[in-house]
Amino acid sequence: MSRPIILGIVGDSAAGKTTLTRGIAQVLGPENVTIICTDDYHKYDRKQRAEIGITALHPDCNHLDIMQQHLSLLRTGQPILKPVYSHTTGTFEAPVYVKPNKFVIVEGLLGYSTRAARDCYDVKVYLAPPESIRTSWKVKRDTQKRGYTEEQVLAELEKREPDSEQFIRPQRQWSDIVVSFYPPSDDINNTNGHLNVRLVLRPTIPHPDFTKILDFCDNTMSAIRLGLDRDMGKPVDVLEVDGHATLEQVNKLEHLICSDMPYLKNVCNREVNPEIGKVAGTTGETIQSYPLAITQLLTTYHILKATQIYQ
Repeated sequence: MSRPIILGIVGDSAAGKTTLTRGIAQVLGPENVTIICTDDYHKYDRKQRAEIGITALHPDCNHLDIMQQHLSLLRTGQPILKPVYSHTTGTFEAPVYVKPNKFVIVEGLLGYSTRAARDCYDVKVYLAPPESIRTSWKVKRDTQKRGYTEEQVLAELEKREPDSEQFIRPQRQWSDIVVSFYPPSDDINNTNGHLNVRLVLRPTIPHPDFTKILDFCDNTMSAIRLGLDRDMGKPVDVLEVDGHATLEQVNKLEHLICSDMPYLKNVCNREVNPEIGKVAGTTGETIQSYPLAITQLLTTYHILKATQIYQ
């Protein structure tokens, strides 16, 4: 390839960006992937943000100019000296030298916030879980991994809400795929691997021909559904996969996605790639999520399609 292929994964805090990023990197082969987190481009550390009264979601709290400069360099295959922000300590560490691999995954809060940054991506994904689910995920993560109490996390979410509404959610309009994991209607408290997924497919990139789904999913009660809708005022296709879909149903959908790419055919083989769609459950056990597996495969499909263009 003449240059790396760049995937963007944007969403609010604890929307599932890191889980999706790691899964896709596993599919592509970790040795082929460079992962960049845009949180590293924060302008202020945790203490400074508290003193100033600004949240990490605000553009003024981030070096967006340096971020988009680094994205431009990575797109042309050049290395960068990337800053490092530690979520554990809330402070900055020494910068690191990063040389792009075949694929670069850029995940974070404000990845699509400028035109120059958006122009650097080959594929753009936006994560939009229901706010109740995101709140649950954020409380779990920040209490278990970042040393916060539940009360502190909920207070921070309330403080961040105006910036989420003004700066994070509008980035949805720039994405090629909007990913929303959500609980079944009969299990609204479900926040683990048995979630359904709703994939909004914008016509900004050519998606697989999912109309063949109708051959084996012929009613609205099916665990896999294809339909038309509007998202942010624009017409889109919508693919939904329920957490209770059977392996047979999912295999048909996976092979539909993988059919015209030899590499993806190997990925679809669960013996070759047993980690696809795996996610940690609420009590730490490993759960097989078919909706997550489909999301990983579809995103990988688009990454590999982009490589065909630039080979």
